[in-house]
Amino acid sequence: MNRLEDIAKTKGKLLGVDFGDTRTGLAVCDPSRLLASGIGYISPGGIEKCVDAVADVAREQEVSAIVVGLPVNMDGSEGSRAARCRKFARLLEEKTGMVVGMFDERMTTMTASRYLNETNTRGKKRKTVIDTLSAQIILQNCLDRLKYLND
Repeated sequence: MNRLEDIAKTKGKLLGVDFGDTRTGLAVCDPSRLLASGIGYISPGGIEKCVDAVADVAREQEVSAIVVGLPVNMDGSEGSRAARCRKFARLLEEKTGMVVGMFDERMTTMTASRYLNETNTRGKKRKTVIDTLSAQIILQNCLDRLKYLND
């Protein structure tokens, strides 16, 4: 797996991924890497099918690298979800041949939930939006960090 510095060396669009067992949220940024936008979610079932589906999206979106959210505990430790995300990222890198990096997703779901509460998004609509919004937040946070690295 690559570090953020490896992603910084690439040029062009990035794909942000919030990998989950049920749904995987997706976001993409503009070629200048200023703004992340959610593009939806996939529910392929199983890690291998998810890798294939995300690889297809990466090709369709013509991205140069992929950022996968890493679920880290508040104390900085990693649990079983983090291990599963690392496996997903490794398989995705092998499948696509692209730079795939991990980015700390702490507080992402909480931030997404707070936003959805403020916009009064409830029920089924909330379920379909939260993973996409989480991917968008992960990617935007990564873009902000990349700007800092490049300055």
